[in-house]
Amino acid sequence: MRGDDPILRVDYAPDGAERPGEFPYTRGVSADPKAWVMGQYAGFGTPAESNARFKALLDAGVTGFSVALDLPTQMGIDSDDPTALGEVGRVGVAIDSLADIEILMDGIPLEQITQVRTTANSIGYIWAALFVALAEKRGVPPTAFGMFIQNDVLKEFIARGTQIFPPEPSLRLAVDCIEYCARELPTWTPLAMSGYHIRESGASAVQEIAFTFANARAYLDECVRRGLSVDVVAPTLFTFLAITTDVLQEAAKFRAARRVWARLMREHYATRDPRAEQLRIFAFTAGSTLTAQQPLNNVVRATIEGMTAALAGVQTMHVSAYDEALGVPTEAAATLALRTQQVLAFETGLTSVVDPLAGSYAVEALTDELAERIWGLMDQIEGRGGALVCIASGAFSEELSDAAYRQALAIESGERVVVGVNRYPAASEPLEVFRIDPAVEAAQVASVAAVRERRDQAAVDRALSALRADVAAGRSVMPATIAAVTAYATIGEIVGVLREAFGSWQPTSAF
Repeated sequence: MRGDDPILRVDYAPDGAERPGEFPYTRGVSADPKAWVMGQYAGFGTPAESNARFKALLDAGVTGFSVALDLPTQMGIDSDDPTALGEVGRVGVAIDSLADIEILMDGIPLEQITQVRTTANSIGYIWAALFVALAEKRGVPPTAFGMFIQNDVLKEFIARGTQIFPPEPSLRLAVDCIEYCARELPTWTPLAMSGYHIRESGASAVQEIAFTFANARAYLDECVRRGLSVDVVAPTLFTFLAITTDVLQEAAKFRAARRVWARLMREHYATRDPRAEQLRIFAFTAGSTLTAQQPLNNVVRATIEGMTAALAGVQTMHVSAYDEALGVPTEAAATLALRTQQVLAFETGLTSVVDPLAGSYAVEALTDELAERIWGLMDQIEGRGGALVCIASGAFSEELSDAAYRQALAIESGERVVVGVNRYPAASEPLEVFRIDPAVEAAQVASVAAVRERRDQAAVDRALSALRADVAAGRSVMPATIAAVTAYATIGEIVGVLREAFGSWQPTSAF
Protein backbone atom coordinates (compact mmCIF):
# COMPACT_ATOMS: atom_id res chain seq x y z
CA MET A 1 0.00 0.00 0.00
CA ARG A 2 1.30 3.46 -0.87
CA GLY A 3 1.74 5.93 1.96
CA ASP A 4 -1.00 8.20 0.63
CA ASP A 5 -3.59 5.43 0.16
CA PRO A 6 -6.60 5.69 2.48
CA ILE A 7 -6.81 3.08 5.21
CA LEU A 8 -10.20 1.41 5.47
CA ARG A 9 -11.58 1.15 8.97
CA VAL A 10 -12.90 -2.41 8.87
CA ASP A 11 -14.79 -2.01 12.15
CA TYR A 12 -16.41 1.31 11.28
CA ALA A 13 -20.09 1.82 12.10
CA PRO A 14 -21.98 4.85 13.40
CA ASP A 15 -22.73 4.87 17.12
CA GLY A 16 -25.52 2.44 17.92
CA ALA A 17 -25.42 0.78 14.51
CA GLU A 18 -25.04 -2.96 14.06
CA ARG A 19 -21.48 -4.13 13.60
CA PRO A 20 -20.19 -7.20 11.74
CA GLY A 21 -20.00 -10.27 13.94
CA GLU A 22 -22.87 -9.10 16.17
CA PHE A 23 -26.45 -10.38 16.38
CA PRO A 24 -28.43 -10.50 14.13
CA TYR A 25 -25.37 -10.80 11.83
CA THR A 26 -26.88 -8.83 8.96
CA ARG A 27 -23.43 -7.40 8.31
CA GLY A 28 -21.61 -10.72 8.50
CA VAL A 29 -20.86 -13.58 10.86
CA SER A 30 -17.39 -12.26 11.65
CA ALA A 31 -15.78 -8.87 12.14
CA ASP A 32 -12.57 -10.10 10.50
CA PRO A 33 -12.30 -9.47 6.76
CA LYS A 34 -10.90 -12.44 4.87
CA ALA A 35 -11.20 -14.28 1.59
CA TRP A 36 -13.71 -17.05 1.12
CA VAL A 37 -12.98 -20.71 0.39
CA MET A 38 -12.60 -21.01 -3.38
CA GLY A 39 -14.04 -24.14 -4.87
CA GLN A 40 -14.99 -25.19 -8.36
CA TYR A 41 -17.66 -27.70 -9.27
CA ALA A 42 -16.06 -30.47 -11.32
CA GLY A 43 -16.51 -34.10 -12.16
CA PHE A 44 -17.24 -36.09 -15.30
CA GLY A 45 -16.74 -39.47 -16.85
CA THR A 46 -14.75 -41.98 -14.83
CA PRO A 47 -13.18 -41.40 -11.40
CA ALA A 48 -9.72 -41.41 -13.03
CA GLU A 49 -10.68 -38.59 -15.44
CA SER A 50 -12.17 -36.51 -12.64
CA ASN A 51 -9.10 -37.14 -10.48
CA ALA A 52 -6.95 -35.56 -13.18
CA ARG A 53 -9.24 -32.49 -13.37
CA PHE A 54 -9.23 -32.09 -9.57
CA LYS A 55 -5.43 -32.21 -9.49
CA ALA A 56 -5.27 -29.53 -12.19
CA LEU A 57 -7.63 -27.30 -10.19
CA LEU A 58 -5.65 -27.86 -7.00
CA ASP A 59 -2.47 -26.89 -8.85
CA ALA A 60 -4.30 -23.75 -10.02
CA GLY A 61 -5.06 -22.72 -6.45
CA VAL A 62 -8.41 -24.24 -5.51
CA THR A 63 -8.80 -24.56 -1.73
CA GLY A 64 -11.82 -26.81 -1.91
CA PHE A 65 -13.72 -28.56 -4.66
CA SER A 66 -17.19 -29.87 -5.42
CA VAL A 67 -17.71 -33.32 -6.87
CA ALA A 68 -20.35 -33.33 -9.58
CA LEU A 69 -22.03 -36.74 -9.66
CA ASP A 70 -23.72 -38.27 -12.67
CA LEU A 71 -27.47 -38.84 -12.51
CA PRO A 72 -27.35 -42.61 -11.91
CA THR A 73 -25.12 -42.06 -8.86
CA GLN A 74 -27.39 -39.32 -7.53
CA MET A 75 -30.36 -41.65 -7.93
CA GLY A 76 -28.66 -44.62 -6.24
CA ILE A 77 -28.39 -46.60 -9.49
CA ASP A 78 -25.25 -48.58 -10.34
CA SER A 79 -23.56 -47.95 -13.68
CA ASP A 80 -24.32 -51.47 -14.90
CA ASP A 81 -28.04 -51.13 -14.19
CA PRO A 82 -30.03 -51.04 -17.48
CA THR A 83 -31.79 -47.86 -16.34
CA ALA A 84 -28.42 -46.06 -16.23
CA LEU A 85 -27.80 -46.62 -19.94
CA GLY A 86 -26.77 -43.41 -21.70
CA GLU A 87 -26.30 -41.37 -18.51
CA VAL A 88 -23.13 -42.84 -17.00
CA GLY A 89 -20.52 -40.12 -16.51
CA ARG A 90 -22.51 -37.52 -18.47
CA VAL A 91 -23.29 -34.67 -16.07
CA GLY A 92 -20.79 -35.72 -13.43
CA VAL A 93 -18.50 -38.51 -12.36
CA ALA A 94 -19.82 -42.06 -11.97
CA ILE A 95 -19.34 -43.43 -8.46
CA ASP A 96 -20.45 -46.98 -7.71
CA SER A 97 -18.39 -48.06 -4.70
CA LEU A 98 -15.52 -47.24 -2.39
CA ALA A 99 -13.16 -48.42 -5.13
CA ASP A 100 -14.23 -45.42 -7.22
CA ILE A 101 -13.67 -43.02 -4.31
CA GLU A 102 -10.17 -44.44 -3.89
CA ILE A 103 -9.46 -43.65 -7.55
CA LEU A 104 -11.19 -40.26 -7.40
CA MET A 105 -9.03 -39.13 -4.46
CA ASP A 106 -5.81 -40.91 -5.46
CA GLY A 107 -2.80 -38.70 -4.84
CA ILE A 108 -4.91 -36.00 -3.15
CA PRO A 109 -3.93 -35.62 0.53
CA LEU A 110 -7.18 -35.45 2.47
CA GLU A 111 -5.69 -33.45 5.30
CA GLN A 112 -4.73 -30.65 2.88
CA ILE A 113 -8.28 -30.14 1.60
CA THR A 114 -10.36 -27.40 3.20
CA GLN A 115 -13.62 -28.70 1.76
CA VAL A 116 -14.82 -31.60 -0.36
CA ARG A 117 -18.34 -30.78 -1.48
CA THR A 118 -20.83 -32.81 -3.45
CA THR A 119 -24.31 -32.85 -4.94
CA ALA A 120 -25.19 -35.99 -2.95
CA ASN A 121 -28.69 -35.41 -1.60
CA SER A 122 -30.75 -38.58 -1.74
CA ILE A 123 -27.53 -40.50 -1.05
CA GLY A 124 -25.93 -38.06 1.40
CA TYR A 125 -25.62 -40.74 4.09
CA ILE A 126 -23.77 -43.02 1.64
CA TRP A 127 -21.42 -40.21 0.59
CA ALA A 128 -20.53 -39.57 4.22
CA ALA A 129 -19.94 -43.28 4.75
CA LEU A 130 -17.66 -43.49 1.70
CA PHE A 131 -15.33 -40.79 3.00
CA VAL A 132 -15.33 -42.19 6.53
CA ALA A 133 -14.27 -45.53 5.02
CA LEU A 134 -11.65 -43.87 2.80
CA ALA A 135 -10.14 -42.04 5.78
CA GLU A 136 -10.01 -45.24 7.81
CA LYS A 137 -8.28 -47.12 4.99
CA ARG A 138 -5.71 -44.33 4.71
CA GLY A 139 -5.23 -44.11 8.46
CA VAL A 140 -6.33 -40.46 8.47
CA PRO A 141 -8.77 -39.22 11.13
CA PRO A 142 -12.00 -38.17 9.36
CA THR A 143 -11.86 -34.93 11.35
CA ALA A 144 -8.52 -34.04 9.72
CA PHE A 145 -10.25 -32.74 6.59
CA GLY A 146 -13.44 -30.90 5.72
CA MET A 147 -16.48 -32.57 4.21
CA PHE A 148 -19.40 -30.55 2.91
CA ILE A 149 -22.32 -32.84 2.14
CA GLN A 150 -25.33 -31.23 0.52
CA ASN A 151 -27.72 -33.88 1.89
CA ASP A 152 -30.77 -31.63 1.38
CA VAL A 153 -33.17 -34.22 0.03
CA LEU A 154 -36.32 -32.17 0.72
CA LYS A 155 -35.42 -29.62 -1.93
CA GLU A 156 -35.23 -32.48 -4.44
CA PHE A 157 -39.00 -32.84 -4.20
CA ILE A 158 -39.33 -29.12 -4.89
CA ALA A 159 -36.70 -28.32 -7.46
CA ARG A 160 -34.34 -31.00 -8.82
CA GLY A 161 -36.18 -34.31 -8.84
CA THR A 162 -33.49 -36.82 -7.81
CA GLN A 163 -35.45 -38.07 -4.80
CA ILE A 164 -35.54 -41.86 -4.38
CA PHE A 165 -37.88 -42.56 -1.45
CA PRO A 166 -41.02 -40.81 -0.16
CA PRO A 167 -40.46 -37.60 1.85
CA GLU A 168 -40.68 -39.05 5.38
CA PRO A 169 -38.04 -41.80 5.02
CA SER A 170 -35.94 -39.41 2.94
CA LEU A 171 -35.96 -36.99 5.86
CA ARG A 172 -35.06 -39.83 8.22
CA LEU A 173 -31.99 -40.80 6.19
CA ALA A 174 -30.81 -37.20 5.89
CA VAL A 175 -31.10 -36.70 9.64
CA ASP A 176 -29.28 -39.99 10.28
CA CYS A 177 -26.32 -38.39 8.53
CA ILE A 178 -26.74 -35.07 10.37
CA GLU A 179 -26.99 -36.83 13.73
CA TYR A 180 -23.96 -39.04 13.08
CA CYS A 181 -21.79 -36.09 12.07
CA ALA A 182 -22.98 -33.96 14.99
CA ARG A 183 -22.00 -36.71 17.42
CA GLU A 184 -18.91 -38.16 15.72
CA LEU A 185 -17.63 -35.67 13.12
CA PRO A 186 -18.44 -32.15 14.32
CA THR A 187 -15.97 -30.59 11.87
CA TRP A 188 -17.99 -31.85 8.89
CA THR A 189 -20.93 -30.04 7.30
CA PRO A 190 -23.67 -32.68 7.10
CA LEU A 191 -26.30 -30.42 5.53
CA ALA A 192 -26.18 -27.55 3.06
CA MET A 193 -29.65 -26.03 3.11
CA SER A 194 -30.04 -25.54 -0.61
CA GLY A 195 -31.86 -22.54 -1.95
CA TYR A 196 -29.75 -22.59 -5.11
CA HIS A 197 -31.80 -25.19 -6.95
CA ILE A 198 -35.03 -23.61 -5.74
CA ARG A 199 -33.93 -20.29 -7.24
CA GLU A 200 -32.83 -22.00 -10.44
CA SER A 201 -36.34 -23.48 -10.73
CA GLY A 202 -37.91 -20.05 -10.93
CA ALA A 203 -38.14 -18.82 -7.32
CA SER A 204 -37.86 -15.18 -6.38
CA ALA A 205 -35.21 -14.12 -3.88
CA VAL A 206 -37.86 -14.20 -1.13
CA GLN A 207 -39.07 -17.69 -2.07
CA GLU A 208 -35.49 -18.96 -2.31
CA ILE A 209 -34.76 -18.11 1.32
CA ALA A 210 -38.21 -18.83 2.79
CA PHE A 211 -38.55 -22.28 1.20
CA THR A 212 -34.97 -23.14 2.18
CA PHE A 213 -35.46 -22.18 5.81
CA ALA A 214 -38.79 -24.03 5.91
CA ASN A 215 -36.93 -27.19 4.87
CA ALA A 216 -34.25 -26.42 7.45
CA ARG A 217 -36.90 -26.33 10.16
CA ALA A 218 -38.02 -29.83 9.18
CA TYR A 219 -34.46 -31.15 9.60
CA LEU A 220 -33.88 -29.31 12.86
CA ASP A 221 -37.23 -30.37 14.33
CA GLU A 222 -36.37 -34.00 13.64
CA CYS A 223 -32.98 -33.52 15.25
CA VAL A 224 -34.65 -32.06 18.33
CA ARG A 225 -37.09 -34.99 18.41
CA ARG A 226 -34.06 -37.31 18.54
CA GLY A 227 -32.63 -35.43 21.50
CA LEU A 228 -30.04 -33.36 19.66
CA SER A 229 -29.57 -29.74 20.68
CA VAL A 230 -29.91 -27.14 17.95
CA ASP A 231 -26.90 -25.47 19.58
CA VAL A 232 -24.92 -28.57 18.59
CA VAL A 233 -26.36 -29.06 15.11
CA ALA A 234 -26.82 -25.54 13.71
CA PRO A 235 -23.15 -24.51 13.92
CA THR A 236 -22.26 -27.39 11.57
CA LEU A 237 -24.68 -26.27 8.84
CA PHE A 238 -24.24 -24.15 5.73
CA THR A 239 -26.74 -22.68 3.36
CA PHE A 240 -26.24 -22.93 -0.39
CA LEU A 241 -27.62 -19.96 -2.31
CA ALA A 242 -27.68 -18.63 -5.86
CA ILE A 243 -26.28 -15.32 -7.07
CA THR A 244 -27.94 -13.66 -10.04
CA THR A 245 -26.83 -10.53 -11.88
CA ASP A 246 -29.23 -8.31 -9.88
CA VAL A 247 -26.41 -6.87 -7.78
CA LEU A 248 -28.25 -4.79 -5.18
CA GLN A 249 -31.03 -7.31 -4.62
CA GLU A 250 -28.64 -10.23 -4.26
CA ALA A 251 -26.35 -8.43 -1.83
CA ALA A 252 -29.40 -7.46 0.23
CA LYS A 253 -30.70 -11.04 0.04
CA PHE A 254 -27.59 -12.47 1.67
CA ARG A 255 -27.73 -9.81 4.40
CA ALA A 256 -31.45 -10.44 4.98
CA ALA A 257 -30.92 -14.22 5.08
CA ARG A 258 -28.40 -13.87 7.90
CA ARG A 259 -30.78 -11.64 9.85
CA VAL A 260 -33.76 -13.97 9.43
CA TRP A 261 -31.73 -17.06 10.34
CA ALA A 262 -30.42 -15.44 13.53
CA ARG A 263 -33.94 -14.45 14.53
CA LEU A 264 -35.30 -17.94 13.75
CA MET A 265 -32.62 -19.61 15.86
CA ARG A 266 -33.05 -17.29 18.82
CA GLU A 267 -36.84 -16.90 18.83
CA HIS A 268 -37.97 -20.37 17.75
CA TYR A 269 -35.20 -22.65 18.99
CA ALA A 270 -33.98 -20.54 21.95
CA THR A 271 -30.35 -21.05 20.97
CA ARG A 272 -27.60 -20.03 23.37
CA ASP A 273 -24.51 -20.58 21.24
CA PRO A 274 -23.87 -17.57 18.95
CA ARG A 275 -22.46 -19.93 16.31
CA ALA A 276 -25.92 -21.45 15.91
CA GLU A 277 -27.24 -18.02 14.95
CA GLN A 278 -24.50 -17.29 12.42
CA LEU A 279 -25.58 -18.34 8.94
CA ARG A 280 -22.64 -19.52 6.85
CA ILE A 281 -23.20 -19.11 3.13
CA PHE A 282 -21.90 -21.02 0.12
CA ALA A 283 -22.70 -18.85 -2.91
CA PHE A 284 -22.87 -20.30 -6.41
CA THR A 285 -23.20 -18.12 -9.48
CA ALA A 286 -26.51 -18.85 -11.18
CA GLY A 287 -26.47 -21.34 -14.01
CA SER A 288 -29.82 -19.98 -15.17
CA THR A 289 -28.19 -16.64 -16.08
CA LEU A 290 -25.74 -18.33 -18.47
CA THR A 291 -26.64 -18.34 -22.14
CA ALA A 292 -25.67 -20.65 -24.98
CA GLN A 293 -25.89 -17.64 -27.29
CA GLN A 294 -22.76 -15.47 -27.19
CA PRO A 295 -21.32 -17.61 -24.35
CA LEU A 296 -18.38 -15.29 -23.72
CA ASN A 297 -20.88 -12.83 -22.26
CA ASN A 298 -21.11 -15.35 -19.41
CA VAL A 299 -17.62 -14.33 -18.26
CA VAL A 300 -19.03 -10.89 -17.48
CA ARG A 301 -22.13 -12.28 -15.81
CA ALA A 302 -20.18 -14.68 -13.59
CA THR A 303 -17.73 -11.95 -12.62
CA ILE A 304 -20.53 -9.60 -11.58
CA GLU A 305 -22.20 -12.36 -9.59
CA GLY A 306 -18.95 -13.32 -7.88
CA MET A 307 -18.32 -9.68 -7.00
CA THR A 308 -21.79 -9.46 -5.45
CA ALA A 309 -21.12 -12.50 -3.27
CA ALA A 310 -17.80 -10.99 -2.19
CA LEU A 311 -19.51 -7.73 -1.28
CA ALA A 312 -22.10 -9.66 0.72
CA GLY A 313 -19.52 -11.56 2.79
CA VAL A 314 -19.97 -15.22 1.90
CA GLN A 315 -17.80 -18.00 3.32
CA THR A 316 -17.48 -20.18 0.21
CA MET A 317 -17.94 -19.45 -3.47
CA HIS A 318 -18.14 -21.14 -6.85
CA VAL A 319 -17.97 -19.14 -10.06
CA SER A 320 -19.51 -20.85 -13.08
CA ALA A 321 -17.52 -21.41 -16.25
CA TYR A 322 -18.64 -19.50 -19.34
CA ASP A 323 -19.33 -22.69 -21.34
CA GLU A 324 -21.58 -24.43 -18.80
CA ALA A 325 -24.70 -23.61 -20.82
CA LEU A 326 -23.24 -25.89 -23.49
CA GLY A 327 -22.01 -28.79 -21.36
CA VAL A 328 -19.34 -29.87 -18.90
CA PRO A 329 -16.74 -27.06 -18.72
CA THR A 330 -13.46 -27.42 -20.52
CA GLU A 331 -10.37 -27.26 -18.32
CA ALA A 332 -9.55 -23.81 -19.72
CA ALA A 333 -13.01 -22.47 -18.90
CA ALA A 334 -12.93 -23.96 -15.40
CA THR A 335 -9.52 -22.43 -14.77
CA LEU A 336 -10.73 -18.99 -15.93
CA ALA A 337 -13.67 -19.28 -13.50
CA LEU A 338 -11.21 -19.95 -10.69
CA ARG A 339 -9.01 -17.05 -11.81
CA THR A 340 -12.11 -14.84 -11.62
CA GLN A 341 -12.42 -15.67 -7.93
CA GLN A 342 -8.73 -15.09 -7.36
CA VAL A 343 -8.78 -11.66 -9.03
CA LEU A 344 -11.80 -10.68 -6.95
CA ALA A 345 -10.15 -11.86 -3.74
CA PHE A 346 -6.62 -10.59 -4.24
CA GLU A 347 -6.75 -7.61 -6.61
CA THR A 348 -9.90 -5.64 -5.80
CA GLY A 349 -9.58 -4.85 -2.10
CA LEU A 350 -13.00 -6.36 -1.42
CA THR A 351 -11.59 -8.62 1.29
CA SER A 352 -10.10 -5.71 3.23
CA VAL A 353 -13.43 -4.62 4.70
CA VAL A 354 -16.52 -6.41 5.99
CA ASP A 355 -19.88 -5.48 4.45
CA PRO A 356 -18.70 -2.53 2.33
CA LEU A 357 -22.28 -1.85 1.17
CA ALA A 358 -23.49 -1.12 4.70
CA GLY A 359 -25.11 2.29 4.95
CA SER A 360 -26.18 2.36 1.31
CA TYR A 361 -29.73 3.70 1.27
CA ALA A 362 -30.72 1.28 -1.47
CA VAL A 363 -29.11 -1.83 0.04
CA GLU A 364 -30.31 -1.14 3.58
CA ALA A 365 -33.88 -0.54 2.38
CA LEU A 366 -33.80 -3.70 0.27
CA THR A 367 -32.38 -5.71 3.17
CA ASP A 368 -35.20 -4.57 5.47
CA GLU A 369 -37.85 -5.26 2.83
CA LEU A 370 -36.54 -8.72 1.94
CA ALA A 371 -36.15 -9.76 5.58
CA GLU A 372 -39.74 -8.76 6.32
CA ARG A 373 -41.12 -10.55 3.27
CA ILE A 374 -39.05 -13.70 3.92
CA TRP A 375 -40.30 -13.88 7.49
CA GLY A 376 -43.87 -13.36 6.32
CA LEU A 377 -43.66 -16.18 3.77
CA MET A 378 -42.09 -18.48 6.35
CA ASP A 379 -45.06 -17.80 8.63
CA GLN A 380 -47.42 -18.70 5.79
CA ILE A 381 -45.60 -21.98 5.18
CA GLU A 382 -45.76 -22.90 8.86
CA GLY A 383 -49.45 -21.98 8.85
CA ARG A 384 -50.00 -24.54 6.10
CA GLY A 385 -48.32 -27.23 8.19
CA GLY A 386 -44.64 -26.80 7.31
CA ALA A 387 -42.33 -28.02 4.58
CA LEU A 388 -43.39 -31.67 4.48
CA VAL A 389 -47.05 -30.75 4.06
CA CYS A 390 -46.22 -28.22 1.33
CA ILE A 391 -44.09 -30.82 -0.45
CA ALA A 392 -46.80 -33.51 -0.26
CA SER A 393 -49.53 -31.13 -1.47
CA GLY A 394 -47.39 -29.85 -4.32
CA ALA A 395 -47.74 -26.27 -3.06
CA PHE A 396 -44.04 -25.52 -3.36
CA SER A 397 -43.80 -26.99 -6.85
CA GLU A 398 -46.88 -25.15 -8.02
CA GLU A 399 -45.57 -21.79 -6.81
CA LEU A 400 -42.21 -22.40 -8.48
CA SER A 401 -43.88 -23.40 -11.75
CA ASP A 402 -45.91 -20.20 -11.73
CA ALA A 403 -42.82 -18.10 -11.00
CA ALA A 404 -40.79 -19.80 -13.74
CA TYR A 405 -43.60 -19.24 -16.23
CA ARG A 406 -43.72 -15.54 -15.39
CA GLN A 407 -39.96 -15.29 -15.88
CA ALA A 408 -40.16 -17.01 -19.27
CA LEU A 409 -42.90 -14.64 -20.39
CA ALA A 410 -40.85 -11.64 -19.27
CA ILE A 411 -37.88 -12.79 -21.37
CA GLU A 412 -40.03 -13.58 -24.40
CA SER A 413 -41.73 -10.19 -24.24
CA GLY A 414 -38.45 -8.35 -23.75
CA GLU A 415 -39.54 -6.98 -20.39
CA ARG A 416 -36.54 -8.78 -18.91
CA VAL A 417 -33.46 -8.11 -21.00
CA VAL A 418 -30.95 -10.89 -21.70
CA VAL A 419 -28.09 -9.51 -23.76
CA GLY A 420 -27.37 -11.66 -26.77
CA VAL A 421 -30.71 -13.45 -26.53
CA ASN A 422 -33.61 -10.98 -26.73
CA ARG A 423 -31.49 -7.87 -27.23
CA TYR A 424 -28.36 -7.40 -29.37
CA PRO A 425 -28.46 -10.92 -30.83
CA ALA A 426 -25.60 -11.87 -33.10
CA ALA A 427 -23.93 -14.98 -34.38
CA SER A 428 -21.48 -16.50 -31.91
CA GLU A 429 -17.97 -17.53 -32.80
CA PRO A 430 -17.44 -21.32 -32.80
CA LEU A 431 -16.57 -22.48 -29.31
CA GLU A 432 -14.76 -25.59 -28.17
CA VAL A 433 -17.22 -27.76 -26.27
CA PHE A 434 -16.13 -30.51 -23.91
CA ARG A 435 -17.21 -33.96 -25.08
CA ILE A 436 -17.59 -37.06 -22.94
CA ASP A 437 -15.86 -40.07 -24.50
CA PRO A 438 -18.54 -42.65 -25.40
CA ALA A 439 -16.18 -45.35 -24.10
CA VAL A 440 -16.63 -44.02 -20.56
CA GLU A 441 -19.81 -45.96 -19.94
CA ALA A 442 -18.39 -49.32 -20.98
CA ALA A 443 -15.27 -48.70 -18.88
CA GLN A 444 -17.30 -47.91 -15.78
CA VAL A 445 -19.58 -50.91 -16.27
CA ALA A 446 -16.49 -53.11 -16.52
CA SER A 447 -15.11 -51.49 -13.38
CA VAL A 448 -18.24 -52.34 -11.37
CA ALA A 449 -18.02 -55.95 -12.55
CA ALA A 450 -14.37 -56.12 -11.51
CA VAL A 451 -15.17 -54.83 -8.01
CA ARG A 452 -17.90 -57.45 -7.59
CA GLU A 453 -15.52 -60.14 -8.77
CA ARG A 454 -12.69 -59.40 -6.33
CA ARG A 455 -14.57 -58.38 -3.17
CA ASP A 456 -15.53 -60.72 -0.31
CA GLN A 457 -19.16 -61.38 -1.19
CA ALA A 458 -19.89 -62.98 2.18
CA ALA A 459 -18.76 -59.78 3.92
CA VAL A 460 -21.00 -57.74 1.63
CA ASP A 461 -23.98 -59.98 2.36
CA ARG A 462 -23.42 -59.69 6.12
CA ALA A 463 -23.15 -55.92 5.93
CA LEU A 464 -26.31 -55.57 3.86
CA SER A 465 -28.19 -57.90 6.24
CA ALA A 466 -27.10 -55.71 9.17
CA LEU A 467 -28.32 -52.63 7.30
CA ARG A 468 -31.66 -54.32 6.64
CA ALA A 469 -32.02 -55.13 10.36
CA ASP A 470 -31.14 -51.59 11.45
CA VAL A 471 -33.68 -50.08 9.07
CA ALA A 472 -36.39 -52.41 10.32
CA ALA A 473 -35.55 -51.58 13.95
CA GLY A 474 -35.63 -47.83 13.32
CA ARG A 475 -31.94 -47.41 14.08
CA SER A 476 -29.60 -45.01 12.27
CA VAL A 477 -28.35 -46.40 8.98
CA MET A 478 -24.92 -44.78 9.31
CA PRO A 479 -22.92 -47.52 11.13
CA ALA A 480 -24.22 -50.28 8.87
CA THR A 481 -23.75 -48.15 5.75
CA ILE A 482 -20.12 -47.48 6.71
CA ALA A 483 -19.60 -51.21 7.16
CA ALA A 484 -21.27 -51.94 3.82
CA VAL A 485 -19.18 -49.49 1.78
CA THR A 486 -16.03 -50.69 3.55
CA ALA A 487 -16.86 -54.18 2.26
CA TYR A 488 -17.28 -52.65 -1.24
CA ALA A 489 -21.04 -52.94 -1.44
CA THR A 490 -22.22 -50.72 -4.28
CA ILE A 491 -24.41 -47.67 -3.90
CA GLY A 492 -27.15 -49.44 -5.86
CA GLU A 493 -27.05 -52.45 -3.54
CA ILE A 494 -27.34 -50.25 -0.43
CA VAL A 495 -30.22 -48.26 -1.92
CA GLY A 496 -31.86 -51.53 -2.95
CA VAL A 497 -31.99 -52.67 0.69
CA LEU A 498 -33.62 -49.39 1.72
CA ARG A 499 -36.08 -49.54 -1.15
CA GLU A 500 -37.33 -52.87 0.24
CA ALA A 501 -38.29 -51.05 3.43
CA PHE A 502 -39.34 -47.62 2.18
CA GLY A 503 -40.60 -48.22 -1.34
CA SER A 504 -40.01 -45.67 -4.10
CA TRP A 505 -41.34 -42.16 -4.37
CA GLN A 506 -44.38 -41.87 -6.60
CA PRO A 507 -45.48 -38.41 -7.75
CA THR A 508 -49.00 -37.33 -6.89
CA SER A 509 -51.22 -35.41 -9.25
CA ALA A 510 -49.90 -32.24 -7.63
CA PHE A 511 -46.51 -32.88 -9.25
